[in-house]
Amino acid sequence: MGAQVLERFPAGAPRGSWPAEEYAAARRAEGMPVRVVMDLASDAFLVVVVHGEDR
Repeated sequence: MGAQVLERFPAGAPRGSWPAEEYAAARRAEGMPVRVVMDLASDAFLVVVVHGEDR
């Protein structure tokens, strides 16, 4: 799997706020194959563009 990180969001967003999901939804609306993943080491959500088989 090859992936490119587009944006990072801290996991401590205010309750009811989903900035990584909102950002990803906007990129999907533009036709980008993005996914939100959790990076446990940095305690952040990453929005990544997935290349290859894991689309």
